[in-house]
Amino acid sequence: MLFSSVALRRFGSNLGARSLSSSSSSSSFFLRRGSKSLALLPSLAGVATNKPSSSSSPTNPCVRAYGSTAKASLSTESSTMDTMESGTKMYMSLYPEGSIDGSLRLGNIVPDFSAETTHGPMESFHEWKKGKWAILFSHPADFTPVCTTEIGRLALKYDELSAMDCLVATLSVDPVKSHKEWLRDVVAHCENEIEVKFPIIGDKDRSISTMYGMIDPGTSDDQDLPLTIRAVFIVNPENKLMLTLNYPACVGRNTDEIVRCVKALQLSYEKSIATPANWPNNHADIPLGKNGDRTSEFKGSVFLLPTVSKEDADANYPDYHTCDVPSEIPYLRLVKTEDVEKM
Repeated sequence: MLFSSVALRRFGSNLGARSLSSSSSSSSFFLRRGSKSLALLPSLAGVATNKPSSSSSPTNPCVRAYGSTAKASLSTESSTMDTMESGTKMYMSLYPEGSIDGSLRLGNIVPDFSAETTHGPMESFHEWKKGKWAILFSHPADFTPVCTTEIGRLALKYDELSAMDCLVATLSVDPVKSHKEWLRDVVAHCENEIEVKFPIIGDKDRSISTMYGMIDPGTSDDQDLPLTIRAVFIVNPENKLMLTLNYPACVGRNTDEIVRCVKALQLSYEKSIATPANWPNNHADIPLGKNGDRTSEFKGSVFLLPTVSKEDADANYPDYHTCDVPSEIPYLRLVKTEDVEKM
């Protein structure tokens, strides 16, 4: 058995609340995508609902992964957006609030902490970000070249993130006094065209870094104590971890990518869509429609999840485009981003 009784109880309570069954549904789709063992799914469904699980199992790998695309995507459902389960919000509801081994994983409630920052004491990270999206961004050390450029670029993106209702806090193991002195160099390197409006946390005792798994055993300070990796944690309004990025000390992060991730997570948070590779610059060079006549029209578009019924798709996104593929399974359904934003 892959799950302990604790995990089953956690999954059972979440799934039972949404009446998970072995038939096609948004819940079963996300559990199938998140589970390492598809063979375990029928027993989990039975535990969650106290109903016998179905023994039938589709053989097509696409159908197995997506909870029967032919049935889930094309089933007869109510054609109102209220019945269409959201993407990432639904996905995260299937995760336990904490992992069994204490490691911080996607869907977990992030640890709360208090800290000293360049903006004064932060009594509670959860209270500080209350009801908002947030980015926790660690850097290895003050007065180092790559970190200087990263904090500078993040400062340049701060207003854009703030307009998205997303807060930013950064962290290293240096004391707050060091942060404040170093910020003058950060601003000067950006030709004094920035203002660092977010707090930088001083985690000298490594307590926060340890809780979040940010310690880098391969780097150390002059006291031979470890530094932090270049980590990014994107946290949703419910304090659940939505996305992580971990970079080594030698590679600086792309702040445009971080902003893109926040946009994608927010767009898909309560909508049954997913963003393709390279979004919003996707499908710029893939011919769509007859003779490619719809290619430019769907540049930057997103995918409807396979769990959205054909009736829902037709009713809410009448202009969506289904890509032709050899399997003839209608799972590549593009919808314009602006059409999703209107809903």
